[in-house]
Amino acid sequence: MVQVLHGSAHTTAAVRRAIQHSQESLQSLATRYSINPKTVAKWRKRPGVLDARMGPKPVSTVLSAEQEAIVVAFCRHTLLALDDCLYALQTTIPHLSRSALHRCFQRHGISRLPLNEDGQSPPKKKFKDYPIGYLHIDFAEVQTEEGRQYLFVAIDRTSKVAFAELHPRAKRVVAAEFLRRVLGKLPIE
Repeated sequence: MVQVLHGSAHTTAAVRRAIQHSQESLQSLATRYSINPKTVAKWRKRPGVLDARMGPKPVSTVLSAEQEAIVVAFCRHTLLALDDCLYALQTTIPHLSRSALHRCFQRHGISRLPLNEDGQSPPKKKFKDYPIGYLHIDFAEVQTEEGRQYLFVAIDRTSKVAFAELHPRAKRVVAAEFLRRVLGKLPIE
């Protein structure tokens, strides 16, 4: 069997196995095999003799697939800025950090608002002035690993306080319970 080594490998599986089973010092093994003592130490620590995987690593994220779907749907639905989304979603996803949210937006291509046909960003529109406590409530369908779910969102347009919850069904009873929880959490009476 032919062993395929990556371009900068200086040891074979047989040499690595010999290093792992030897009781000699790092320096003497390094001299014997004409390699760096750090390489000897590395192979002594490893459980096997195979090279580690080279190339791109799988995407690591602190968000589950369901939480990532919530974040993406929330951003697309509300079109809020990064910090506003972070503030709103931290009640739903407590361990969410600003950098994790930004990386998620970048992965899904929503880190910037869409451009119009002229290649210009759309003109900023100011929300109509509403009194504090005026809630905009809506829901959006989200596809997760478990299937179709519904993201319920309530936003106070003036204070930018937002609440979001994910539910398996979008029924009146669920919406009414969501509204009761939102009203119970609002600081305004």
